[in-house]
Amino acid sequence: MATKIRLKRIGRRNSPFYRMVVMDSRKRRDGAAIEQLGWYNPIDTDYSYDLDQDRILHWLGEGAEQTDAAKKLLRSAGISHRWHLMKQGLNESEIEKEMKKWELNREDVLKSRTERAEKKAEEKAKVAIEEKEALNDEVPSESEAESVEAGEEEKQEGDSGNDATEVPVDESDSEESTEDESSSTEEE
Repeated sequence: MATKIRLKRIGRRNSPFYRMVVMDSRKRRDGAAIEQLGWYNPIDTDYSYDLDQDRILHWLGEGAEQTDAAKKLLRSAGISHRWHLMKQGLNESEIEKEMKKWELNREDVLKSRTERAEKKAEEKAKVAIEEKEALNDEVPSESEAESVEAGEEEKQEGDSGNDATEVPVDESDSEESTEDESSSTEEE
């Protein structure tokens, strides 16, 4: 039987939770498992997995293949490194020494990753602040220019507004009005 070590989803919608299981490779993802080897919670970053190392190594010895996701999880837990050392034929004391070295190296790697992430976040924050300051510096100069332009437009509108309030005097209208006045006086 071709067995695989893979993840079986058991979480509800939008809350994934997985069990690491050994199952026949011909079965569906959430089908019946031969054995449960641990669990994986991708949402919780602090305590995201718990694996049974002895049973995983047993099944790897039996010829079970790992899926890509299971392989990544085993690599982060250090089980893949232990399996590699076992395949090389090292005895238990040598394997334990190498695993301690691996754990120390893993701690350094994780520290450097967090430091890099913090530096990157600080740089992004600095860049964002600088961009805001640059925009703030440009905005007042633009608003000053706009206010000057607006003042000029108001002056132009004020000049044209005065023309609009003045009524144009038409001489023909004034003559008619005087003729009407004279005719009204003659009739009396």
